[in-house]
Amino acid sequence: MTNITSGSPGLKSLGPVRRRAVSLSPRELIKAGTLFPENKTPLLIQPAVEGLDLPALAAGQREEIEGHLLRSGAILFRNFSLKTVSEFEHFVRAVSGELLDYVDQTSPRHKVSSHVYTSTDHPSDQSIFLHNENSYAYTWPLKIFFFCRTAARQGGETPIADVRKVYERIDARVRRPFEEKGWMLVRNYGGGIGLSWQTVFQTEDKAAVEDYCREAGIEAEWKDGDRLRTRQVRRAVARHPRTGETVWFNHAAFFHVTTLPAPIRESLLAQFGWEELPYNTYYGDGSAIETTALEEIREAYRRETITFPWQAGDLLMLDNMLTAHGRRPFEGPREVVVGMSEPFRSEEA
Repeated sequence: MTNITSGSPGLKSLGPVRRRAVSLSPRELIKAGTLFPENKTPLLIQPAVEGLDLPALAAGQREEIEGHLLRSGAILFRNFSLKTVSEFEHFVRAVSGELLDYVDQTSPRHKVSSHVYTSTDHPSDQSIFLHNENSYAYTWPLKIFFFCRTAARQGGETPIADVRKVYERIDARVRRPFEEKGWMLVRNYGGGIGLSWQTVFQTEDKAAVEDYCREAGIEAEWKDGDRLRTRQVRRAVARHPRTGETVWFNHAAFFHVTTLPAPIRESLLAQFGWEELPYNTYYGDGSAIETTALEEIREAYRRETITFPWQAGDLLMLDNMLTAHGRRPFEGPREVVVGMSEPFRSEEA
């Protein structure tokens, strides 16, 4: 695992930049390098001069930024004096098109603008395990963006991991049943823990939920007391649509009850039992995932984790199929917002 507390290495020119006339040549406007000498991710891009308009810069360099993202999986834009959610939205639109709504939800979030959300409203004293956004869904964003408005006094990092490398770290014997069977997510709504089905599906209409589930390849089962159980089987391994690389792309470890801290896990099992847990995962045929397999998967993520402290104004751009993300516990106020773009259907992966 790579970690950093301060400082950054020497930087080099990113390349030509098109923008309105300035006294410096385009090649001198920005600097690019890696945050860590031993890792290509995240790529660090900073201004070489004051007053650069990052959304305008991004619009003129969209193809070049895309190329860097496909290689590194993550780009950190730092020291561009970004302050507002509006500036963040303008950047996302400039480099990646329209922002997406957050649907088929699993994380508690609230909107801060029409298509920008808090990164999570999960309790600050808890970690969020590494994952690729919406890998459990029928459609997911190819890109996800994080903007730090306020950095926590302590902790609150957004760890990342290259899931190309995660795939390679997992022993082939562990990968094989996932590759052959896929993985299954089972959710139980209405037990008082986790998001309600009304929140997840953004409707009070059961027929609308059934229609959505049918189209998204989700099995829906209504239970007494206005409760809902869903099952969905997804691929555990995918190929990136633009690079052709194999990636470990699933929430199999993330949603498995054994990934939770022991006190929370034991409390949930005592309250619900295995069948009624708010979330749990299985192989795609419904059989149990071995504890040893889950331990190896979690260790692969841990070995590939890269962590750095947020600075106010930071903007982190991730290729959601190349790079997983999480969250560390924190103290003090923290405001990190998220936007997503470029919807991609699972049948295309």
